[in-house]
Amino acid sequence: MGNITFTMIKPCAVRNGHIGAILDHVSKAGFRIKAVKMMRMSKKEAEAFYAVHKERPFYGELTEFMSSGPIVAAVLEKDNAVLAYRETIGATNPANAAEGTVRKLYAESIQANAVHGSDSDENAAIEAAFFFSQKDIFSKEGEICV
Repeated sequence: MGNITFTMIKPCAVRNGHIGAILDHVSKAGFRIKAVKMMRMSKKEAEAFYAVHKERPFYGELTEFMSSGPIVAAVLEKDNAVLAYRETIGATNPANAAEGTVRKLYAESIQANAVHGSDSDENAAIEAAFFFSQKDIFSKEGEICV
């Protein structure tokens, strides 16, 4: 089990002004933010990031949505980070998410579900590297992680 995970605050949550509340929620859940940036993905970047879903029927809609406005990408640190973060954000469908989870509080629908969260340690590393170089990810002491 790894100690980092990757998240993105999706365009819907950014548009609705939930960046601060979501980052506060994550921080109060014990995660340390190791890297963070706000940006807008191009359609090509969204297609590359979600390439694993290319054959799925929702791929085009997903990449269109994820490139529709700014996102906030972040690398988070905590023991057993991937599992802990998935518990913090709740089920993909906000109607099924537990009370008090990020998606229950801030999501609009299955697609506009406020945040992306890595589903494995391997994907967390791949996804973090998509947005951040190693020199952009900081350790607990504020030094660059290697």
